[in-house]
Amino acid sequence: MTNPNLPIETQAPHDAEDDAGNPACVIVFNASDPSGAGGLAADISAIASVGAHALPVVTGAYARDSAEIYEHFPFEEEAVAEQARSILEDVPVQVFKVGFVGSPETISTIAEIAADYAEVPLIAYMPDLSWWDEGEIDLYLDAFRELMLPQTTVLVGNHSTLWRWLLPEWSSERSPAPRDIAKAAADLGVPYTLVTGIPLPEQYIDNVLATPQAVLCSEKFERFEAVFSGAGDTLSAALAALVASGTDLAGAATEALAYLDRCLDAGFRPGMGNVVPDRLFWAQPEGESQELTPEEAQALQVLDMPAHDTKH
Repeated sequence: MTNPNLPIETQAPHDAEDDAGNPACVIVFNASDPSGAGGLAADISAIASVGAHALPVVTGAYARDSAEIYEHFPFEEEAVAEQARSILEDVPVQVFKVGFVGSPETISTIAEIAADYAEVPLIAYMPDLSWWDEGEIDLYLDAFRELMLPQTTVLVGNHSTLWRWLLPEWSSERSPAPRDIAKAAADLGVPYTLVTGIPLPEQYIDNVLATPQAVLCSEKFERFEAVFSGAGDTLSAALAALVASGTDLAGAATEALAYLDRCLDAGFRPGMGNVVPDRLFWAQPEGESQELTPEEAQALQVLDMPAHDTKH
C-alpha cells in the first residue's frame, strides 16, 4: 500500500513558513456537473465553505438535469494527468480527494499520480453508479478496487453501495455492520472507511467511521423525506478540507457529518428534480433584512446594471 495507515491524529505535511495564513489546499478529481448538485461544483463549494482551497481537476462531464444522469463524457487520461501534474508542481497540497472519474484509464492515471505523493492522504468517494451501463460499472469498480483502494486513506460511501461492491457474497440474514465493510475495504488496502446512510428504526440513519477493529465515531441523524443529489460529494469534500486543515480524522468526520446535515436541512430544489444541498447555508441572511444606511444604498446603486440598449 502506497499511502500508510495514517494514525487518526496525523496531519498532512504543511510548510507554515511558505504559506502562513493561507488556506489548506485539496486537489480534487471529479466530473463537471451542470446541475450544480455534485461533482466539482459540490467539491469546490463545500471545500471553500469549510475554509480550504480546492484545486479542481476535471475528469469528464455529466449530461444531466436535477433529477437524473443521462450520460457521462470522460476526458482523455492524458488531459487529466496534464491538469494534475501542472498544479502539483506549483502548489503544495494537503489532501487528495477522488470522486467519479469516468474510466479505468483515468483511475490508473490518478493512482499513479497519488503514488508519487504517497505522504499525502487520499479520500475516495464511491457514488451510486446504477445510472450507468452495467458493463461499464463492472470495469470501473474492478479498476477502482485494484488501483485506487491501495492508495486510499479514507473510503466514503453509502452503506448499500459499499455493501454491494465490497461484500457481494454476503449471505447473513443481518446487514453487514460498518466494521464488516471496513474489514472488506482494509483487505484491499484502505485503513479507514466512512459508511453513511445506515438504516435505523424510527426514521433515523447512522453514519460510522470505522476500522476492522473499532468504530472511531458515529453520528445519528433523522432521515429527510426529500431525495437529494450531491450529498456524498459534499460530505467527502468537507471531510477532505477538514483533514487538510489539520483536524484529526475522527473530529473531521464528526464535523463533516454535522456540516452535511445542515446543508441538507437548508437544501433547495433548483429545478423540477431532486433537492440540492445548500453548502453555503451559513451565508444566508436570518430573519428580516436590516434597513440599509445611505452609504450602503449608494454603494449598491453602483452595482445596478442599466437595461441593455446597445445599438447595432
